[in-house]
Amino acid sequence: MRRPSAFRITVPGSTSNLGPGFDSIGLALNRFLILDAKESNQWRFRYLNQSNFRPSLDENLIYVTAKSLAEAHHADLPAYSVDVTSNIPFARGLGSSGAAIIAGIELADYLLDLGLSIDEKAWIACKSERHPDNVTASLYGGLVISTQSGNGVHSVKLPVPAFDFVALIPSFELKTSEARDVLPETLPFREAVEGSSIANVLICALMNQNGRLAGQMMEKDRFHQPYRAPLIPDLAKISSVAHEAGAYGTFLSGAGPTVLSLAPKKASETVRSCLETAFPDDQCVVLRPVESGSAVEELNTQGKSRD
Repeated sequence: MRRPSAFRITVPGSTSNLGPGFDSIGLALNRFLILDAKESNQWRFRYLNQSNFRPSLDENLIYVTAKSLAEAHHADLPAYSVDVTSNIPFARGLGSSGAAIIAGIELADYLLDLGLSIDEKAWIACKSERHPDNVTASLYGGLVISTQSGNGVHSVKLPVPAFDFVALIPSFELKTSEARDVLPETLPFREAVEGSSIANVLICALMNQNGRLAGQMMEKDRFHQPYRAPLIPDLAKISSVAHEAGAYGTFLSGAGPTVLSLAPKKASETVRSCLETAFPDDQCVVLRPVESGSAVEELNTQGKSRD
């Protein structure tokens, strides 16, 4: 394969669970991780809008993922200088690590001409992330329902729902590992059945554009939100303010601490404004689902697309 002089990788961020869809439902959102790579004599990553984030190569999840995949194919990665731009906040429940893993897989696949299928990429990502929801949403785009077992992952991509998601992004971080520590080892059988049925109704409601029913299901989760709620100050108040402003339902994005409210497009700015007024120290933004997943494009010497 001809070694490209410059290329760009774009990966959307994501939300996951959507309430009851624990470790199964992911939705790509319009927050992006972008890598602009140019030929170099050594590997270097520069985070343009996250200047305080300077991990070593051995701690850089993008590079570590790419290197691991290269080693699995008994190959060496040619060196590139990579400028990274991201508006996906770290450790906030918006898929920053999932996007980084997908970016690393795309990096190795493109540079080494591995020819991986999208399903192969999904399985590699799931083995690294250990749950499929964020990585499959970032890879496929859209609304993705996945199940992962010990020897594979199966995913179905659905059209994105015609709603907005109003995000309240706190200033504090919450690592997924910490949020998992509060979860129970087991659930009573009847409670698990109820939780599964709630997730089933959620997906059908989203596909039927029934926002009110979908919002109700998002708030009836049995798998993780009841246990993680104490980690999120003011969760009940956030939900109340959002409901009064016209939101259908409120849920933790991934493991948190970001909280998302499902809202009709005509009401999303009102919901955002009300949350911003009630919580002036936090960031409040309107996020929108995106249909497209990760993409790679070759650039010319001026950094522009060749298309």
